[in-house]
Amino acid sequence: MMDVTEIQKYLPHRYPFLMIDRVLELKADKSIIALKNVTYNEQIFNGHFPASPVFPGVLIVEAMAQAAGILAFKSRNRTLSDGYVYFLAGTDKTKFKRSVVPGDQLILEVEITRLRNHWMKAVGRALVDGQCVCESLLTCAEQKVT
Repeated sequence: MMDVTEIQKYLPHRYPFLMIDRVLELKADKSIIALKNVTYNEQIFNGHFPASPVFPGVLIVEAMAQAAGILAFKSRNRTLSDGYVYFLAGTDKTKFKRSVVPGDQLILEVEITRLRNHWMKAVGRALVDGQCVCESLLTCAEQKVT
């Protein structure tokens, strides 16, 4: 549904910190399903951990937050060019269930639980091969940038 060129209209992140490779499904005001391919070529694996590479949990949460940001933009019918950005403002009840390693494909599911004028609460889940590897409650806040 949305490739990386389109994604860059909604997220300010760029290489090496853009975590969303593709949006597979999006329902404004409701939910998003996005994809992150985890490859051995990513810079993070030079130090985490070279002999036994593991994708950091904080980056899994970041990937869910980026998916939530796209969902927030689409739900408000805005893009970056409108002068707004969405920040991860909080996480709650985050749980990691297994390691993510090079070769894995993260499927990121985010569902809105509350959408207000300048913030959004959502439930995020990251899956690999249909199994949940991480879940978290996310809060995203909108900020006007100039």
